[in-house]
Amino acid sequence: MAVDIVIPTVAESVTSGVIAKWNKKDGESVKRDETVLELETDKVTMEVAATAAGVVKHLVPVGTTVQIGQVVGSIDAAGVASAAPAAASPVAVAPVAAVAKDVAQPVAAGATASSHASETRATPLARKLAEEHGVDISRIEGTGPGNRVREQDVTTFVQGAKGSPAAKPNGAAATASPAGPKASAPASVPGARTVTRDRVSPLRARIAQRLVQAQHTAAMLTTFNECDMSAVMDLRKQYKEEFEKKQGVGLGFMGFFVKAATAALKAFPLVNGSFITDEKGEPMIEKHDYCDIAMAVSTPKGLVVPVVRNCETLSFSQIELAIKDLAARGRDGKLTLDEMQGGTFTITNGGVFGSLMSTPILNPPQSAILGLHAIKNRAVEYPVGSGQVAIRPMMYLALSYDHRIIDGAEAVQFLVKIKQAIEDPSRLLLGM
Repeated sequence: MAVDIVIPTVAESVTSGVIAKWNKKDGESVKRDETVLELETDKVTMEVAATAAGVVKHLVPVGTTVQIGQVVGSIDAAGVASAAPAAASPVAVAPVAAVAKDVAQPVAAGATASSHASETRATPLARKLAEEHGVDISRIEGTGPGNRVREQDVTTFVQGAKGSPAAKPNGAAATASPAGPKASAPASVPGARTVTRDRVSPLRARIAQRLVQAQHTAAMLTTFNECDMSAVMDLRKQYKEEFEKKQGVGLGFMGFFVKAATAALKAFPLVNGSFITDEKGEPMIEKHDYCDIAMAVSTPKGLVVPVVRNCETLSFSQIELAIKDLAARGRDGKLTLDEMQGGTFTITNGGVFGSLMSTPILNPPQSAILGLHAIKNRAVEYPVGSGQVAIRPMMYLALSYDHRIIDGAEAVQFLVKIKQAIEDPSRLLLGM
């Protein structure tokens, strides 16, 4: 009895996906609840488990777009797994090998010009042109597909061989150096010049759609500031080992920025809101009394933004553990749809890739996104107001925001509050 392999329901908003991988080959055995294939949707990559044990049969190949509820294969509970493919029979491949040898075999030295010419691949016009000039076409290097000789190759050969003993009538012995025609051949671009086209994955297509949507639907603007990272770096250096031993996770920079962003969002609630429309199409501002912060994570399949919920209630260690877990599962494609929905604010860290400054794009329907960048030693006034210059580890901060809901003054003050919290982390402890 065969059991169908059916694409399961992922979420109401997901109607289709692409078969990214068959974990079991056609004819291979599978156990119940063992992963049989991976489905890639525009939001998540999910594993489809076998509902019975037996032998797998594929009905749909990898890379095919399938609909939710579609049957893509079957599992034969009474079947027998196919054995490893036997070695190919020499008789079956002999004709192919013979043809390949006949096509690729170079012309033997001393063969007659007529046999050479009959074996050489050339266009009819090239053969006619070679006959008119009395040229042995087998001695011409072809530049067409499959090394086919074209009329341009004949013309080049004739021009390069004028005055040379190489240009003799058909049937005459060739005495010119074989390097002659090659030396006169037109210069070509070195190396391969291949062009490939890959189908866009559902996740990449969804990312592209949302990024374009953000730029078309929001009045997006970016404001910048910079912060001195000395205090945070000194704090990490002082407590890093002790923190890791006690909490079981490293003390990173993201924990400080999440805490700083949470404090700033509480002080400026509109930055934590969204510009939406109601059922009548009327514009509205939606506010949130919680801080669900999305973390942009780069994965081999594209950018994902898993969400850390209720950051205002979490400790440093809880934030660091949540970020570590989401980042690891994001790179492995193990995130669930719920973990990537519902964020109220986003933080993206281009500094891990060396970015010095950027203008991040909004993550709709959120109204703001904070961009972090590389820490660089720069000459700045220190202490502030002293007129003295010192080398300090500085980071540029960028806040892109929707000007429809957030005014410029509010955006600047929001970024200043984050700067103050990073340059004086004791503010986070005191709630200032």
